[in-house]
Amino acid sequence: MSERVYSEQEVNQYLAASLPHWALENGWIRRKYKTSGWKATLMVVNTVGHLAEAAWHHPDLTVSYAFVIVKLCTHSAKGITDKDFELAAKIETVIQWQPGTEGGALEGTPNEDARFKYIKYD
Repeated sequence: MSERVYSEQEVNQYLAASLPHWALENGWIRRKYKTSGWKATLMVVNTVGHLAEAAWHHPDLTVSYAFVIVKLCTHSAKGITDKDFELAAKIETVIQWQPGTEGGALEGTPNEDARFKYIKYD
């Protein structure tokens, strides 16, 4: 079954409407997550890895001390497909989740202690 490949204009429109922190760059959709350091970077990498493996759609990652770059493209289709948009949205939802800011029993990491500020939220 062939997958629909989106045009550059369609990708840019979708990203602007649904994934504003992602950008189209050289045939990939790309997002840079800034972190507070190595421990947080590894948490992001492991989270993305788990989601990618569960989805069976694998991004390219660039990993550094205080950031992770995630790049998605459907190689078999030679372009951006729904697989890329769906995995990007799932990654965004999980990485940007901030318990304690939305009510409920989960409090999230302590704000008063810098050791626990892992992700630099947008």
